[in-house]
Amino acid sequence: MTAQPQEFVPPSSSTPEKNLRAIRAALVVPQDREAFDSGLKAVLDEVRVSLDLGALNAFVHRWWISACDSVRDPEGRRRMHAKAEQVLAGEQVSPGRPWREVLSARGVDL
Repeated sequence: MTAQPQEFVPPSSSTPEKNLRAIRAALVVPQDREAFDSGLKAVLDEVRVSLDLGALNAFVHRWWISACDSVRDPEGRRRMHAKAEQVLAGEQVSPGRPWREVLSARGVDL
């Protein structure tokens, strides 16, 4: 058995456990919780038909990433959803900071 690089996250007190209950509890934005609940229902329906847990594993992994983001930066998640609602409503949105600037501030060499 080999470790998958995308699954390795250093242990941290702010990282939620990788299970459905912990993931949902970590989602602080109502839009995330609603999407999680809706997606969980859909994936469980899919698993009932296909009897393949791969879809559930993928769902847990995707939402665990969002839960980690929610724990680390809840205000960022709120801003993301607010901006998404503006875009969907056809409103003008500011472009924000360029990716190069964000990555540079994090010490990522380009």
